Amino acid sequence: MIDITVHNQAGKEIGTIQVDEQQLGGEVRHALLKQAYVRYHANRRQGSAKTKSRAETSYSTRKLYKQKGTGNARRGPAGTNIMRHGGHGFAKRPRSFRQDMPAKMRSLANRNAVLAKAIDGEIKLVDKLDFKKPSTKTFSTLLGSLKIDRTCLVALPSTAGNEAVSARNLEHVSVTQIDRLNAFDLLNHRYLLVDKDAFQAYLGRVTSDELAKAKQEASK
Repeated sequence: MIDITVHNQAGKEIGTIQVDEQQLGGEVRHALLKQAYVRYHANRRQGSAKTKSRAETSYSTRKLYKQKGTGNARRGPAGTNIMRHGGHGFAKRPRSFRQDMPAKMRSLANRNAVLAKAIDGEIKLVDKLDFKKPSTKTFSTLLGSLKIDRTCLVALPSTAGNEAVSARNLEHVSVTQIDRLNAFDLLNHRYLLVDKDAFQAYLGRVTSDELAKAKQEASK
């Protein structure tokens, strides 16, 4: 079991909660996390790069001057790839960089990223993350009281509340819905800031999903 400290909005420690490593994969699988990270990164690429080949240039294909007798190097048409503004020898073509990954592996990678954060003490739990009105200054003070001095991912039940509005203008702070946590975002940020109730609901949903999958496989 892993103990995670719970703070109030003033940054004071008010308790702890225990998290079972088995809910989050049991152990950190570094190779799986790397595969998931590379997949997310690759799937965000547009793949729209394109350059002209020799056949697509507008130059004439005639030989510029005769092969021998001029004292110059041998020269073919002006559109060759060694000429300025000529076509590319290995022209780039639009392509898809998309990578696939089984759903179970994606789910395990997401949970493993949360486990890695828990083991390293980089999950900051707040007893009640509730803002009466949007305030970037108040949210910045909260980060300072929690000693968050690097990039931070704020996971909220909804990205439409006052807390999300308060955090979105802060540098190095990203906001996401807790049910959309993924390995890419978690590995791209040093800290994970989350409300205690929302985090426990996330753990409960992970457990229920695993139980449902186990029952489904057992019935086959």
